[in-house]
Amino acid sequence: MTGPVRDMRAWLVPLAGRVEGLILPVAALLTGFAVFGLFLLLLGKNPVEFYQLVYKAGFGTAFSWTNTLSRAAPLLFAALCVAIPARLGLVVIGGEGAIVLGGVMTGGLAAALAGWPALIAMPLLALMAAATGGVWIGLVGALRQWRGVNETIASLLMAYIAIALMNHLVEGPLRDPASLNKPSTAPLAETLRVGDLPGWNVHWGLAVGVVCCILAWVLIERTTLGFSARIAGGNVRAAQVQGLPVGKLVIGFTALGGACAGLAGYFEVSAVHGSANASLAAGYGYTGILVAFLARHNPLAIIPVALLLAGFEASSGLVQRRMDLPDATMLVLQGFVFVAILASETFTGRINLIGWLTKGDRT
Repeated sequence: MTGPVRDMRAWLVPLAGRVEGLILPVAALLTGFAVFGLFLLLLGKNPVEFYQLVYKAGFGTAFSWTNTLSRAAPLLFAALCVAIPARLGLVVIGGEGAIVLGGVMTGGLAAALAGWPALIAMPLLALMAAATGGVWIGLVGALRQWRGVNETIASLLMAYIAIALMNHLVEGPLRDPASLNKPSTAPLAETLRVGDLPGWNVHWGLAVGVVCCILAWVLIERTTLGFSARIAGGNVRAAQVQGLPVGKLVIGFTALGGACAGLAGYFEVSAVHGSANASLAAGYGYTGILVAFLARHNPLAIIPVALLLAGFEASSGLVQRRMDLPDATMLVLQGFVFVAILASETFTGRINLIGWLTKGDRT
């Protein structure tokens, strides 16, 4: 290998890694869409009409964008709940539980803080919701570290426990007697409601979610703590030999991810529903798994991916009405995309871009 070729390879290797990181999820996304199109053909539906309706309802008008951006806010937080622990090699898929418990904490505590100044009460509500989610998912990390319990199974089962706990609290001790048809906590006082961004018809949760994604990226990519987490995620034994606090990293990163999911619950109650009820279990935690995997656990990539999938969810109602499709249509589409993503992971590191680019020099 000549000197210039060696220098070029040293420059191309990191670039090829980034290109592969972009090609694989995009190819998986397109493959999922194509397979779902074949599924629609088998049902006797027109896939072109389907995707045209999705574009129109999700991104075609100003109203569509408002609906999409509102749905993207909880997806940003839910995806961070998966992406942050993933840097340690952990697969945490129970963000739905942290979302509902963060929302219940907000709804329950808001009644006690009704007379407090908003400048104190609102940050306190957000902090308590984040702490609730952090403790809940942090328990998953603790079980993983101290008892060897698989974090994927533990977080999934704990999500079902959290939803059952939410139903018990909302229909029992925290129920507002005035909520006859739909059991809910007492409505939040107007002073505790989160408003919209100036000039936008979208609540502040979107801006906070974007800021959290940026901060998470800085934490992971630009700090010693994030570097330690990446080492531990790559090789736990090597990290332990180097004296890194693997146990604290596992619990801390899972708790941080859970805190993000708890914030999603806070904004869903304080900016969307106005009280805690069964609507909190809307599936954002599960869609967040797909967002995180499509973004390859990159907090910055989570932002555009969350917008894309939020647009699909925003178009769900129009697609069902126009094409006479069932409610689970979008879930089927997400399932196809998720399978394609998992399949694409098998090609990681196998696309020899460097060899293809330097083929002529070797010969």
